[in-house]
Amino acid sequence: MIKRLRTLPLRSRLALLVAAAVAFAVAAVSVTCWFIVQGKLYDQLDAELQKATVLKDPKQVNQIQEALATCTQTPRVSGFGNNTYSQVVTADGTTCLFTNSAGEIQVTDADKKVVAQSQSGTGNGILRNGTDEDGNALRVLTVPLPLTNRTTQTPADAALIAAVPLDGTRSTLNDLALLLLLVSGIGVLGAGAAGLAVARAGLRPVDKLTEAVEHVARTEDLNIRIPVGDDSEDEIARLSHSFNSMTSSLANSRELQQQLIADAGHELRTPLTSLRTNIELLTRSEETGRPIPEADRKALLASVKAQMTELAALIGDLQELSRPDTGQHTGRTQIVAWQEIVESALRRARLRGPELTITADVEPWYVRAEPAALERAVVNILDNAVKFSPEGGTVDVRLTAGTLTVRDHGPGISADELPHVFDRFWRSESARSLPGSGLGLSIVARTVQQAGGEVTLSPAPEGAGAMATIRLPGAPVPPPESRDAAQM
Repeated sequence: MIKRLRTLPLRSRLALLVAAAVAFAVAAVSVTCWFIVQGKLYDQLDAELQKATVLKDPKQVNQIQEALATCTQTPRVSGFGNNTYSQVVTADGTTCLFTNSAGEIQVTDADKKVVAQSQSGTGNGILRNGTDEDGNALRVLTVPLPLTNRTTQTPADAALIAAVPLDGTRSTLNDLALLLLLVSGIGVLGAGAAGLAVARAGLRPVDKLTEAVEHVARTEDLNIRIPVGDDSEDEIARLSHSFNSMTSSLANSRELQQQLIADAGHELRTPLTSLRTNIELLTRSEETGRPIPEADRKALLASVKAQMTELAALIGDLQELSRPDTGQHTGRTQIVAWQEIVESALRRARLRGPELTITADVEPWYVRAEPAALERAVVNILDNAVKFSPEGGTVDVRLTAGTLTVRDHGPGISADELPHVFDRFWRSESARSLPGSGLGLSIVARTVQQAGGEVTLSPAPEGAGAMATIRLPGAPVPPPESRDAAQM
């Protein structure tokens, strides 16, 4: 049954659940109502029987006493019963008197016990359901007879039985049950229809979402959006907002990917074209047998080597940028001494710019990052400073309280170029003629962001040049667990 329900559409399941809930509630109310009405009707019958057992008419009392004095197996017939069955029985079950307006009540052992248990004529008696001699259903009240026997002048060893027919009451209860069943059925059907209508209305946004997802899967169109009201804050609205955000992010990601491919193709075309031209010249020289002058040959080989180095660096940068940008790479991060990474990068920078003066003031600072990526980021920042510094210039490097500043004394950077310095493949006008792919600062920004820090590039506060600033969270001393690991 559960498996069948799971195969139904969601709106059908909601309609069934609503109908089932309403059916349960209606059934509970109907059954409770039926039992309450039954109790009220029986209470009325019991009250009527209580009145019928109260002997106020002296003529009725005389008839009963005469019947007790001459009680035989053939009961006497009396007319005092009105609309009820009335009957006088002894302790052995002998009927001494019964009304002539109805048949004789079937006497049970319970009626005999009433006489045996209360010889004093007191007590409330018993109420039960019984039948008459023709099998008609009765509501019966048996009470001790509060009279004395004229012959023996002792309390009457007898009981008075009063009964009323149950046909009318049961007919009323049956009619009520039929009516409640009919109303319950209509209520359940109405609840099912209302549940289906509500499910359709409530799931209409889900249908739109499903259509949008199917459209994206069919056409790969990520520009589709689901309209959501500004005042909608329910779960469906949140789901729609999330879907719109997801498709927007995917569209942006695809656009960036396409842009990266286009930019990479553009950047790769220039060194590949130059490399192909140089190799064709060398090949043609070998094929024609006309040697290239030694100086030109060395220049060609040096150009080929430089272009291959540029291609290798560009491919490495592209590989770095192709890694998923999902925050910190927890599998590769560790507590590292940033000052050691800066000092290692400084040694490489001094080799690349031997004519420059590079000053350094480095204080201990420990961060959680990927060591190789962080060192590459610092190297890229220092390479930029070396590249744009004039010959014999100075580069100032300072690491204090988790803030690394690298200041050069080169041409600096204009205000209109500042928003683009960390874009992929972007290069300023002054850097077009210099080697590089335009990916260095974008790799720096990515690495610093993954380490939970921030990076900025701004004009130097005093004089010419630019200043790069990297801030990373950390502490001047390593945490205890890293110190313990280092000692082991």
